[in-house]
Amino acid sequence: MTATGADREAAGPTTRGYWWWERRRSVALDVGLALLSALECALEGVEFAGDTGLPVPAGVLFGLIAGAVLVVRRRWPIAVVLVAIATTPAEMGFLMGLVGLYTLAASDVPRRITAVLMGMSFMGTFIVTYVRLRQSVDEQADFGPGNWYVPLMSLFMSLGLTAPPVLFGLYIGARRRLMESLRERADSLERELSLLADRAEERAEWARTEERHRIAREMHDVVAHRVSLMVVHAAALQAVAPKDPAKAVRNAALVGDMGRQALTELREMLGVLRAGESVTARATSVPLASVGQAAAAAAAAAAREDGPRLHEVETLVGESRAAGMTVELSVDGEARGYPPEVEQTAYRVVQEALTNVHKHAAGAKTWVRLAHRDAEVAMQVENGPSDAATADAGLPSGGNGLVGMRERVLGLGGVFVSGPTDAGGFRVSAVLPSRGAA
Repeated sequence: MTATGADREAAGPTTRGYWWWERRRSVALDVGLALLSALECALEGVEFAGDTGLPVPAGVLFGLIAGAVLVVRRRWPIAVVLVAIATTPAEMGFLMGLVGLYTLAASDVPRRITAVLMGMSFMGTFIVTYVRLRQSVDEQADFGPGNWYVPLMSLFMSLGLTAPPVLFGLYIGARRRLMESLRERADSLERELSLLADRAEERAEWARTEERHRIAREMHDVVAHRVSLMVVHAAALQAVAPKDPAKAVRNAALVGDMGRQALTELREMLGVLRAGESVTARATSVPLASVGQAAAAAAAAAAREDGPRLHEVETLVGESRAAGMTVELSVDGEARGYPPEVEQTAYRVVQEALTNVHKHAAGAKTWVRLAHRDAEVAMQVENGPSDAATADAGLPSGGNGLVGMRERVLGLGGVFVSGPTDAGGFRVSAVLPSRGAA
């Protein structure tokens, strides 16, 4: 688990209205350190007043003021260190110097400034220590160390008062910046995961929409064509029943056969839908990145299901002829095997075009042309003007036939053109690449 910015703000009570402090515990810590520093400097101010001949209250007041500067260490660490350096000759402010150097090293102050102030503090402490030790050694006649004693001890004491707080401050500052960087990276990753989740949801919604459109096209092609032929045959049956009972029996048998074919195709589609539901259920347990792959796999599996093929176009044309339509079929080139999705799309284009002729151009002569080329297969369905002598079967139209054909063809990277002809008829043309869409 990672803490976001909102979590950090809610982690505890803050005091953003109290100047530069962010938390109450920071206020308490700084005020407490300032009180200790002021008390230390006040006690040391008594000795300082005695050495300089100042009144004791003046020395105490000076110490209180100097030590209280530690309260602003977070806001102005440079000022705190400078005050500690300035009070070094008075031998006061040791706590202020230690805390000030630590705060300076842990802050975002440039390192060159930190190095300069550390050097000033080291030199000030070294000089004062050297002078005091030299005086102490000179006052003790029976104590006669070598010339190395005073400089070495002054060096050790100066390093002990400057190096540890600076090194510890550098460590804390680096650790603080590292933690802040890790929190920022965690926040960034959380935002990226949220965006990925939204994108995956959009992909899943897009896949569901595409699947619904595909199912709608299949249902339209299967039901519309078969039912249209059944209505045409039923109308013919109604017209010839009183005059030619034998033909009426044949038309009734055709209506029954087409109804059974429509039911068979609907059952096949329902089987594909049930298989697609199982694929979708399994896809919900895989990572988000594989949602698009699962959708593509489902679509490919649906395309590989048993469906109509291009060689069945002749049977399709025969059904329209049996319904009373005058249809001519011509095939150019040598037929060869195509991917299932290409053959199904070509078949559906011809099927829907013939259905539209039954709906909108009753009695019109129709030409169906197929052309097998090197890298593509082309199909065209053209009908002449409607025959006014032929009664319209009154088939309803949803206006989705041409849209569905266009979507199918463009989905495989083909070309689709449709429109009226100069002779008053209508033409539907489509060209599909022989290998399907990339």
